[in-house]
Amino acid sequence: MPAREHIERAPSMYMQIAQRMANDIRRGRYQPGELLPSESQMVEMYGVGKHTVRTAIAELRSMGLVESQQGKGSIVLAFAGGLPATRIERSIQRTTKGSWSLPEATEAEAPAVSRSTLEGRPAALLDQQDQDAINVDRTLYDPATGARMAHRVLIPLATAAKVPTLAEQPDAEVAELYQQLADAGLSLSFTEHVTARIPFPDERTALGLSDASPLLIAYRVTADADQDRPLLCEELKAPAATCQLVFPVTPTKAPAKRAAKRPSRSA
Repeated sequence: MPAREHIERAPSMYMQIAQRMANDIRRGRYQPGELLPSESQMVEMYGVGKHTVRTAIAELRSMGLVESQQGKGSIVLAFAGGLPATRIERSIQRTTKGSWSLPEATEAEAPAVSRSTLEGRPAALLDQQDQDAINVDRTLYDPATGARMAHRVLIPLATAAKVPTLAEQPDAEVAELYQQLADAGLSLSFTEHVTARIPFPDERTALGLSDASPLLIAYRVTADADQDRPLLCEELKAPAATCQLVFPVTPTKAPAKRAAKRPSRSA
């Protein structure tokens, strides 16, 4: 039986159109704030159907190059072809006096406190499947760009039982929560897990997204460094097309390699 030959498949028609339009945007043919050709014009330009054009425009939106406004059309975004406009600093600093400091964030409304059962990724990261937790939800926004972000702190009741002040005022600033853990004699370590997915309808509404562009999701786990035990989980959701997460990276010392033992020779 002859070996199967590899066949290169050409990109679908809508993807070819999206790639050509994306190149035109990056080369400056369409300037920031300018409208793309209308659907009917693109049908004429490329000799395709309206459905193909609409799918191509949706692909451009997912690339973060355009946004669609009802009654106007598709508008080229100011940062198209470059880095997203909203920088989200993810640094953690500790002062010489021992207090914690985080980048400032503007809240769109007062935080909401609730109680829930842990499930999904946060439950796995906290190793607290089906256990109860206190949730603190905040809606953040960037005054310069208008980007909206959803932030949630999950405090397992097991952690609150060991540090009771967490349950007394769970909606305190996150830096204050770190301070309460440190004051309880815990040595803290932090790990960030970043992923992305398509938003759910309620997330699109809450964050003011016009389409199903991906969400960036960062889970920050605060742990007891001495016992390697998770204490808190923070979940941040931000539009991937308009936001970038910025992390300081501190080099760590590589573990020493152990020399391989030579097999002993029998006499």
